[in-house]
Amino acid sequence: MESIANTPKPPYYAVIFTADRTNVTDGYDEMARQMVEMVQTQPGFLGLETAESRVGILVSYWDSLESIRQWQQHGRHQEARVRGRTEWYSAYKTRICKVEREYGHHH
Repeated sequence: MESIANTPKPPYYAVIFTADRTNVTDGYDEMARQMVEMVQTQPGFLGLETAESRVGILVSYWDSLESIRQWQQHGRHQEARVRGRTEWYSAYKTRICKVEREYGHHH
């Protein structure tokens, strides 16, 4: 996986997930690995970017709101969300945005 997602020409959608972790680590790394593998096989998935310091940030890109809804309803993803709320995150926020414009630089 590249560090910067190779997204198509806008418009498309971004789901921005930010979270503060708890001290609970049991099962977290394995579930995170599984979610990254699974999300890449979902219809409408375009790319993923992550960063972690004091706050963990994960941005996923999608071709439609319907594709996002389907991922939210995926059984294993729902399980990860429950464990996140009850074990792994002291606080989190999910934002869904429509990307209207993008620009950048690449060597």
